[in-house]
Amino acid sequence: MERVYNFSPGPAMAPLEVLETAQREMLNYKGTGMSIMEMSHRSKPFEAMHNKTIQDLKEVMRIPDNFKILMMQGGGTLQFACVPLNLLHDKKKANYLITGAWSEKSVKEAERFCTVNVVADGKSTNYSAVPDPSTWNVDPEGAYFYYAANETMHGVEFELTEEMLAKIGDMPIVVDTCSNFLSRPIYWSKIVATFAGAPKNASSGISFVIVREDMLGHALKITPTQCDWTICAANNSMYNTPPCFSIYMCGLYFEWMKRSGGIDVLHAISRQKAALIYDAVSESNGFYNYAVVPAYRSNMNVPFFIKNGDKNLEKKFCEEAEKLGLYTLTGHRFVGGIRVSLYNGMPIEGAAKLAEFMKEFCKKNNNN
Repeated sequence: MERVYNFSPGPAMAPLEVLETAQREMLNYKGTGMSIMEMSHRSKPFEAMHNKTIQDLKEVMRIPDNFKILMMQGGGTLQFACVPLNLLHDKKKANYLITGAWSEKSVKEAERFCTVNVVADGKSTNYSAVPDPSTWNVDPEGAYFYYAANETMHGVEFELTEEMLAKIGDMPIVVDTCSNFLSRPIYWSKIVATFAGAPKNASSGISFVIVREDMLGHALKITPTQCDWTICAANNSMYNTPPCFSIYMCGLYFEWMKRSGGIDVLHAISRQKAALIYDAVSESNGFYNYAVVPAYRSNMNVPFFIKNGDKNLEKKFCEEAEKLGLYTLTGHRFVGGIRVSLYNGMPIEGAAKLAEFMKEFCKKNNNN
């Protein structure tokens, strides 16, 4: 079977040349006579790969010298707990902005360790927009302000505006970038920490934490060793055996990003891919419809419905799409509809092919 265009929300489609390099090196990594999965993580070849992966990420994302890059296990979900464990310090409160299902989940986890002040919640509008900053209620006694830059399920993506920053003030800012990490620049001067599980734009089985150095060293006493960012940083992310193959795959991915022109080029391509799908939705005269306010539409995840949620048509859409090699378009089970995920590994050609299919499907099935 030929390779298909996989629009999965994660693990996601990977660049072909990344997969081909891993295939070539699978049995014999750089003349060692063994796979990267077989060698000791304390060996010189592995250590060299490990350190290069960190350095390439620093270069690709333009990470300042006063930030530490941590490679951890447990995905973004474990970091829902690690954030309060490492950043509450001597405070007992934290501020959380809820813009979708994942920031809502992070609140439930943080409540195990502190009192959570919900700054605002977009649930009343079914997460179609970020709540107006004028309605935000930021508790000045909070240890930090937390938000998710992109909500995978609902397709809401945003950056903090000047009005939002004014509301937050001098409070440390933490951002969940799980579903748009490596797709756009991060403005490091505005945050103290970000984290991301990597199955969207890199490799599954690993999460990255990028934290400003002065935030380390204050973990709560109850913090498990494996959740303590300070211990992870002190051991160069190898306190115990790390997710070796995932780190290797991320390294290949970062090399590919550099060859592709870097983060600014990939961000521009990301916007182009998203525009193809949004235009197909807009031109359908209501056959396809999405709820998210245009200012907050995600470049990574485009959820929409067919005729306001006609399940038969949506099923037909996915079945016919697969015949053309367009896979994994079913919406999240909690949301329904169709969801198009456009991570870096998806070429423009894939998005263009899907957009053309959407237009043809609309012509054939729109009886209004």
